[in-house]
Amino acid sequence: MAPLRIGILQVNHDKSEDIGDRFPDDSHRFRDLFDELDTRFRYRVYMTIGGELPESPDEQDGFLITGSPLSALDDSLPWLAGLMDFIRECDRAKVPMIGACFGHQAIARALGGRLVKREGGYNIGVEPHEFVEVPPGLDRRPEMPAFHMFHEDEVAALPPGCRLMARTAGCGIAGFRKDAHILTLQAHPEFHNDFMNALLDKMAGGSETSLLKAARASLSQGTDGAAFARWAQAFYAGGGRP
Repeated sequence: MAPLRIGILQVNHDKSEDIGDRFPDDSHRFRDLFDELDTRFRYRVYMTIGGELPESPDEQDGFLITGSPLSALDDSLPWLAGLMDFIRECDRAKVPMIGACFGHQAIARALGGRLVKREGGYNIGVEPHEFVEVPPGLDRRPEMPAFHMFHEDEVAALPPGCRLMARTAGCGIAGFRKDAHILTLQAHPEFHNDFMNALLDKMAGGSETSLLKAARASLSQGTDGAAFARWAQAFYAGGGRP
């Protein structure tokens, strides 16, 4: 059986020396995570941050929209409207699509949900996730998996036809699903602690706030990126079918 074709829509490209030169970029972090699976995918990376999008939803077997420090509320981004249109095309075609962080927010906004700046500012750190709905492709709810969180925007209202999938102490809509073809997480399942510490160092700029101290303390918890990779495998293998 040929490997599933997964299109990764990359909406960030960090060129900094302290982050971009030290760590793999967003699409490669997901590839590294998925490549730990027994079953391999065939990848195509679209530099959506530069305006690159698939020509049609059937160009790949499924898609993933990465995270980004940019805001899905920022209509000045020249490629955002095209991404929103493509999300809606995939929804109509019921092509499997995963969104993480920015991707989660962009899918929510494209499908008619409400996205806002988070009251209280950033939510950062490792958070256990309470799953109230079974992710598509699985037969049971995961038991409190933990993932890295790093966001200032949040989904405040679900799009029509979508169901709440997960929530955390700091994020009321930490994940949602639509039928068997949409799966999102506000979290960054592709992050690891070295990368997160580098982001916290950059954000601190030499001044450690209580927010950053709490975020660093949360890193002592284990995270479940490998579990997310297995969910993604099952989700894409389902082909968007119930």
